[in-house]
Amino acid sequence: MPGHLTVTDQDATRFITLQRPEKKNALTQGMYRMMSDAIDAAQEDSSIRCLVITGSNGIFTAGNDLEDFMKAGIAQGSMPRETTATQFLYALANNTKPLVAAVDGLAIGIGTTMLFHCDYVLASSNASFSTPFVKLGLVPEGASSLLMPHSLGHHRAFETLVMGRSIDAEAARTAGFVNEVVAPDQLEQATRKVAAEICALPAEAVAISRSLLRPAPDEITRRIDEEGQLFSERMRSKEAMAAFTQFFSRKRG
Repeated sequence: MPGHLTVTDQDATRFITLQRPEKKNALTQGMYRMMSDAIDAAQEDSSIRCLVITGSNGIFTAGNDLEDFMKAGIAQGSMPRETTATQFLYALANNTKPLVAAVDGLAIGIGTTMLFHCDYVLASSNASFSTPFVKLGLVPEGASSLLMPHSLGHHRAFETLVMGRSIDAEAARTAGFVNEVVAPDQLEQATRKVAAEICALPAEAVAISRSLLRPAPDEITRRIDEEGQLFSERMRSKEAMAAFTQFFSRKRG
């Protein structure tokens, strides 16, 4: 598990890097826990002035590891969305440090929805974004039903969250949830430049200004809880069970 994610601190920035290339950086319960811990621990560390989440090997993340997701739900008698994944979402909602994402390649499901908790998003020209929840018989998560319309407007949010249409990097920049698009080999350098620019600003003024720009954390966590309840109910629906059966059947084939 330690090899699936690394956390490194450099020049006042904490870099959280997903490293599970054999599974397209699909997120397990352990990875969620490690990300939550890294974000939470930074809150009381004045030496950390910026957080960066990124992928590796040309992939941001393919979203949840569905096999791990299902196993955890069965083992715990509840959906994992109510445990480690929700802890991660709460960590994002309550985070007070500027949060930057650097996206290369696929960003699926929570790989896209987590970006709406970020303050600055860089994408490589190879990046693509999709939220196929409804296609799996599910509903949006991560407070995306609140944050995405707030950022993109209702019509683009419906196209993305409900219709599940994929968005490439340039379309995401035009839509407004990606700040800049760079060549894949320039993504790391550009990300470090943005992080350094943020870290050079007065930290308290940044924190106050950031809080003014965002919905209140309790509003975000309320929507996380509301979505989580509906998500859990949908996991047991006939539509979702049929979609997952089809997914695993294709995978075995």
